[in-house]
Amino acid sequence: MSVTLHFSKVEAQRGDPGLPLVMAHGLLGQARNFGTLARGFAAERDVYTVDMRNHGDSPWDERMDYPAMAGDLAAFIEAEVGGRALVFGHSMGGKAAMRLALDAPERVAALIVADIAPVAYTHSHLDQINALRGLDLSALTRRSEADAALRGPVPDATMRAFLLQNLRISGEGITRRSNLDVLAGAMEALVGWDDPHGRYDGPVLFIAGGASSYVTNAHDAAIRALFPHATVEVVPEAGHWIHAEKPGEVLALSEGFLKTV
Repeated sequence: MSVTLHFSKVEAQRGDPGLPLVMAHGLLGQARNFGTLARGFAAERDVYTVDMRNHGDSPWDERMDYPAMAGDLAAFIEAEVGGRALVFGHSMGGKAAMRLALDAPERVAALIVADIAPVAYTHSHLDQINALRGLDLSALTRRSEADAALRGPVPDATMRAFLLQNLRISGEGITRRSNLDVLAGAMEALVGWDDPHGRYDGPVLFIAGGASSYVTNAHDAAIRALFPHATVEVVPEAGHWIHAEKPGEVLALSEGFLKTV
């Protein structure tokens, strides 16, 4: 059963916008991670950035897999954006967007997938999730205190800043914004891929980070099997968080692609 996704909307800057764009974030992310890129896309169209289930301000649910996330996106597109949209997904959101295109192609006019392939990976993000789960929130009152508590298990300051977005800090204290227990239990499904039947014959752009190992030549056969009309572009020197590191390049490649669909 789908959940109703929380979302933010950036209205188009032109008076006659084309199809709307729906953007789906990665694991432990949230809609606002796409702020810069969403504003860029809004030059031509309305942009909707969603919090995926068990993230941000969207509902928590015990089920956390790609068919469920694809169902959430399908229901969102039907209810909020007229039934058909362009879809952009990064990492976990990219896998959910791919599954959406395969399960409900009528909802997807074109698909952009940022630094993820339709394959199972062998890595895990349990270390980051467990670092957040290990915080004693009752003993913390400020973001700086949470940052200091994470410094041991997460020495990289950029990664800590990203992870700390999963905490809600208010006058009443600090609470979790993400359902960490469910995410931890779903890790095998989240790094996996269940090879759905069928294929999506619409236009697809894969954007890979040149310094990332998530999309390589070794993944080409898997991509073509499900998305026969896919194009793959590489952003040199970009890592996995390609939309944050190189938003201008991602926007330019995406807009060039969207002009052809």
